[in-house]
Amino acid sequence: MTTATAARTAPVDDQTTIRDLTLDPYPIYTKFRKETPVITVKSAGRTLLTKAEDTKYVKDNPELFSSDDPNTPMKRAFRAHTLMRKDGDEHRAERHAMASAFGGRAIKQNWEETYTKIAEEYVARLPRGETVDLFPALAGPFAARCLTHLLGITEASDEEMQRWSQVLIDGAGNFGWSEDLFAPCDAANDEMDVLFDRASDQHRAEPNASALSVMVNADDPIPTSQIYANIKIAIGGGINEPRDALLTILYGLLTNPDQLEAAKRDAMWSQAFEEGVRWVAPIQASSRLVTEDTEIRGIQIPKGDTVMTIQASANWDEDVVENGHLFNIFRERIDHQSFGNGPHFCQGKHVARRMIANIMLPMLFDRFPNMSLEAPEEVQFYGFGFRGPRNLPVTLN
Repeated sequence: MTTATAARTAPVDDQTTIRDLTLDPYPIYTKFRKETPVITVKSAGRTLLTKAEDTKYVKDNPELFSSDDPNTPMKRAFRAHTLMRKDGDEHRAERHAMASAFGGRAIKQNWEETYTKIAEEYVARLPRGETVDLFPALAGPFAARCLTHLLGITEASDEEMQRWSQVLIDGAGNFGWSEDLFAPCDAANDEMDVLFDRASDQHRAEPNASALSVMVNADDPIPTSQIYANIKIAIGGGINEPRDALLTILYGLLTNPDQLEAAKRDAMWSQAFEEGVRWVAPIQASSRLVTEDTEIRGIQIPKGDTVMTIQASANWDEDVVENGHLFNIFRERIDHQSFGNGPHFCQGKHVARRMIANIMLPMLFDRFPNMSLEAPEEVQFYGFGFRGPRNLPVTLN
């Protein structure tokens, strides 16, 4: 990782499609790690980095690898230049504006009791003895309802939150720049702006610990447009990450009975959480703009290129984890990259851990200790930028 001299240019893959990476990326990443760990994938329009050392290096060096990727559709989808695409002081200012709502201590003090009550209510709805798809019946709505409290937009329904999140994710990942995917983003942005205006007025009258309230009541608030944009970022990622993590962990446990029994017996829910998000990272990939000619693994990375760090691949890297393709809560904990690193590490990691490891998993198996997954082959994992099961039909015994 030095200044480029006589380095080779990255090999180009013109065969792999976005669909391939969406349906089953892991065999592709395994091949890349072994043969071409730095490779330009034509369909993605980016140079993919698949080794853990390289993905961490990029995230830890924002001066050389900027988050302000001009080729990302995120700005069009969110109708704003969000903190996800900012660096340095500008990024720190916006991140700091709502940081107090997301810290581990704040979650415990302000939201754990609320999250527990929500979990109790949503788990109680599940019909004992029946087969139920936990994606729409539990994981999505639970993540959505908890997030409304954290963000300070409790008027939003579970359905609205989930729809907005998916629309924004689809738009941010619209690398083909299809207007068919941006049109729903525009409609969702309009809906969210109306709700945020109303909620902001309420928070100014009655301040609380939610992210929106903290930001609008700050002594020196950031612009309203950026407050709203950053709430939207939290909606886009704050539902899919805990939702997909929960479903992935349940799939891993239910397809490994020995691990499930150990988790129940020894309360290994934290281990199950960390292993689940390592195994199938909810956020699989991130883009960075190269600001100077540089070199990675003897490959020239020119200024102006866009690299994509593949956290999904880094978490399976043979250099840092043995049999990374296996879900195994007994493995020694490794420094996975599912929550990122560097200035842009995921602000919601404490939220997801507490929601799932501390609250939902023990509660779910306390109520349904003999829950079973009758047809694991029917579960469909899906997604390139974001990934998780699209369904999880379990029998609730």
